[in-house]
Amino acid sequence: MNTLVLEADPQVTDVSFTDDKLSLALSDGRFLLVPLSWYPRLSHATPTERNNWQLLGDGYAIEWPDLDEHIGVEGLLAGRRSGESQTSLARWLESRTSAA
Repeated sequence: MNTLVLEADPQVTDVSFTDDKLSLALSDGRFLLVPLSWYPRLSHATPTERNNWQLLGDGYAIEWPDLDEHIGVEGLLAGRRSGESQTSLARWLESRTSAA
């Protein structure tokens, strides 16, 4: 079995959005497009909430404090979707409705 060994840990340098995709610029020059549907909190967020992000550490993860969402770069590169349960998402959506 072969194991992939990265020369350097991938790091995010910029985050942007289209109507249905999360776009990440990586420090090695690559760009990664991910469907927003993979991350329901981002999918349900307002443009202002989506654009309020910050990098964690040297860019190993992205955090959206308004949404309580954290996404690691390695997981994105591995194709991992949000692991949030439907129950947790429903509670979060209800809390947004109640707060409005």
